[in-house]
Amino acid sequence: MSRLLVRNGRVIDPAQGLDETLDILIEDGRIARLGRDLPRGADVPELDADGLVVAPGFIDLHTHLREPGFEHKETIETGCLAAAAGGFTAVCCMANTNPVNDEPAVTRYIMEKAQRAGAVRVYPIGALSKGCRGEELAEVGEMVQAGAVAISDSPSPVANPLLLRRALEYCRSFDVPIIVHPQDEILSDRGSMNEGRVSTRIGLRGMPTVAEELVVGRDILLAEYTGGRLHLGHLSTAGSVEAVREAKKRGSRVTCEVTAHHFSLTDEDVASANYDPLWKMNPPLRTDDDRRAIVKGIADGTIDAIVSDHAPHHQDEKEMDFSDAPFGISGLETAVSLALDRLIRPGVIDLSALVRLMSMAPARIVRVPGGSLKEGSVGDLTVLDPERSVTVDPASFVSKGRNTPFRGVKLQGGPAATVVGGSVVWKG
Repeated sequence: MSRLLVRNGRVIDPAQGLDETLDILIEDGRIARLGRDLPRGADVPELDADGLVVAPGFIDLHTHLREPGFEHKETIETGCLAAAAGGFTAVCCMANTNPVNDEPAVTRYIMEKAQRAGAVRVYPIGALSKGCRGEELAEVGEMVQAGAVAISDSPSPVANPLLLRRALEYCRSFDVPIIVHPQDEILSDRGSMNEGRVSTRIGLRGMPTVAEELVVGRDILLAEYTGGRLHLGHLSTAGSVEAVREAKKRGSRVTCEVTAHHFSLTDEDVASANYDPLWKMNPPLRTDDDRRAIVKGIADGTIDAIVSDHAPHHQDEKEMDFSDAPFGISGLETAVSLALDRLIRPGVIDLSALVRLMSMAPARIVRVPGGSLKEGSVGDLTVLDPERSVTVDPASFVSKGRNTPFRGVKLQGGPAATVVGGSVVWKG
């Protein structure tokens, strides 16, 4: 029997209303006991969590692991190791690989590769349409049977509302959510940053907020009409947050997420970066009004989850001109520290709310094990040190992706250890 005793941590589990100093005993991959001064027993390894926060394992709902097909950017193994180093015990990986994860053979391939990597749990997200082309539904039922936990064409928007309607209706049979990238590509007009005063000033083609908000409104209406489960990916505008707030008041089955970089940065940072493509992402960094609206949505519970939207790229790709460079940042190893520094340290939310946003809610949205430390639950833990000093150094990233706009930024707080199934897979 494998065992691990985590000693003297501040255990925070909002699912049980817990916030107290306890020991946790994990046996054969599951939580066996919680209590004070638990007996160690012979040959039971200990993890000293004195002065640290112990939470149910954090789950990232939005990760691009790139494999199969783009192994020069990331592999399943390096992505899993990066997730562990970032404090995540599980990741949900998007379908835009090559070949696209639009049929069960690819789903099984991803799961088998992740199991061999042996770091964190990987939950594949199947494509909504064949090839993510937005024309014909993919083999949704077969992918779900093979292990897919959600359906999405992200980062490709679903332009055809009839296709999205059919997908929402069909996915009700499997009780899996559809994760959408809310963007009207015609309105976005090949933009590379937020449309506004900053884009005009620095001469870059912009992507207007209405391109996101129009699709958010449409997709919420379709979800309400069909009764399907809709999850809105990486919201970035004040109008989008307000639309979700109103939908929840109506009782809609709608959830949403935001990224750490969207509550941390703005389009003014793009201007200050002297056209550095490390600040290029989709959705783009918006105005400070939008950033503050996202923070408010996190604080009042409108936002359900915080994600990394980990999108690693090879260094050569990110050294192109801003307009030509690919979108995305490497986020797995910075998201937790950004949340601790930008949300916990200034008192926007407390640690219990952070655990809801990064563990409990993600587990419930995609119906995977975790999100609680109740006895019998999976033995996945994220151990946090809110006082840890972190200086972001992409050269030290485990991920192949070094593309981060946070190089050299000093943050307060970060992961101290990551435990998956009772095994310590990373320790700082």
